[in-house]
Amino acid sequence: MLASIAAHAAMLNGISLSEPWFRFITPMVPAAGYFTLSNSTAAPEILVGASSAACGSLMLHQSVTKNGVEQMIMVPKVVVPAHGTLQFAPGGYHLMCMSPAAAMRAGQSVPVTLQFEGGGTLSADFPVRDATGK
Repeated sequence: MLASIAAHAAMLNGISLSEPWFRFITPMVPAAGYFTLSNSTAAPEILVGASSAACGSLMLHQSVTKNGVEQMIMVPKVVVPAHGTLQFAPGGYHLMCMSPAAAMRAGQSVPVTLQFEGGGTLSADFPVRDATGK
């Protein structure tokens, strides 16, 4: 499993991306993307967007609970703290893949590019899992 994680790791100027994956349910339901970003630098880095040919659009989202109701809201940016990590995981931050393309199927992998403030990008293949996360 460690070799599998290493194969999916990507790095850009002290920012590393690991454990990427998408949860795919059906083509009629948006797919959700998860991963971990680690920042080994002394300054925060700011994630401002994402793109993938496997999605009609790909947005940064966060699950929040307001007045006892869970909602997903689009966020314009997410800060990766200096010398810290930021996890995109079920129930928190996630990528929202609207209009999943035919490539978004369990057992496949799809390319994703993350965009950071200042123009830097970080790309990785995200394995696609089924609705149960397997």
